[in-house]
Amino acid sequence: MEFKYEALDQEGKPTSGVVNAVSQDAAIEALQRRGLTITAFASGTNKSFLQSLGSISFFSGASTRDVVILSRQISTLFEAQVSALRVFRLLAEQAEKPIIRQALIAISDDLQAGSSISKALGKHPKVFSEFYVNMVNAGEESGKLDQTFMYLADYIDRSYELTSKARNALVYPGFIMITFVAVMVLMLTVIIPKIGIIIEDSGQEMPFITSVVLGVSYFFVDYGIFLLIALIIGGYFLVRYVQTPLGRAALGRFQLSVPYVGALYQKLFLSRIADNMHVMLSSGISAVRALEITATVVGNDVYERILRDAVEAVKAGTTMSQSFARYPDEVPAIMLQMLQIGEETGELGNILERLSKFYTREVNSAVDTLVSLIEPALIISLAVGVGFLLAAVLLPIYNTAGTI
Repeated sequence: MEFKYEALDQEGKPTSGVVNAVSQDAAIEALQRRGLTITAFASGTNKSFLQSLGSISFFSGASTRDVVILSRQISTLFEAQVSALRVFRLLAEQAEKPIIRQALIAISDDLQAGSSISKALGKHPKVFSEFYVNMVNAGEESGKLDQTFMYLADYIDRSYELTSKARNALVYPGFIMITFVAVMVLMLTVIIPKIGIIIEDSGQEMPFITSVVLGVSYFFVDYGIFLLIALIIGGYFLVRYVQTPLGRAALGRFQLSVPYVGALYQKLFLSRIADNMHVMLSSGISAVRALEITATVVGNDVYERILRDAVEAVKAGTTMSQSFARYPDEVPAIMLQMLQIGEETGELGNILERLSKFYTREVNSAVDTLVSLIEPALIISLAVGVGFLLAAVLLPIYNTAGTI
């Protein structure tokens, strides 16, 4: 970063210029080492339009992969006995994305002012989640920050890989369906109307299937623009609704109620809960605090409500397994039994780790099965759709040929 300054040198003569530094404090410190007395100081210099344009990043958000790499770098530097302040200064200089670079610079400044690492990270929720901050806090208390950051990197990597696999499994079928719909709309709005004119001019009685296709085609031609506007407006209000508490609750219930896909979502959320709880309990975070944090990151309103109810139940003296037992549809019996064994033996962290691995395998298996089922279903659907369209066009042509 560049900073403009005006100052007095050791002889009292005015001087001015520009200094490069990673932060304002570092710039002031550098000027004071030169023996200058600062009279005016401003961050940044005027850039030309092209320079400003070049500094814009259209993908400046911090991705999960960025946080994983950053965590591994922090862990490596801590393991090498580099001071915390120096760690974040070095990483700030190397960071490519503006949001990460700015966060690391601000963290360095907070550390220099005497703040703890977890408190400094907590000021940047767009980069470091509440879960992340609490894990670092536990690492500070235990004196194992290098292990904590490596553990965090492994956890985020696992979580990202699991979620990505479930999401990517639907990308190919989604692409095929969108392409199919686009082709069908193109056929119904451009090609079928022209064929329909020829068939109508022939004067013969049209088969029922042809009448249906022509009716749909004329509807798209006459009212397609209104249908598109209605879909856009409906999509906008649907997105707004999903962002409300009622909408999030409805979406959470819908995710779990869809046949087969609901079971996949359930395993995904249970894996996330078990993994989060295992990581935090193993790091010395209390069960109540672990439940509270997991509720904020589970990603489903139904399970968020279950976890928040568990927080109140555990505070009142009830065990976690007893609290979850009130939701037999959402929490399967095998998980309840495993949690109860972990609570009785004092090995809850290890039990949660095994549950996490179990449900991760279940998600992977369910995704593979879903993909294997979707592909033939898509082929059949496409064949039926194309066959219906061809039959509607060819039947009147054959009838015309038969009358000649």
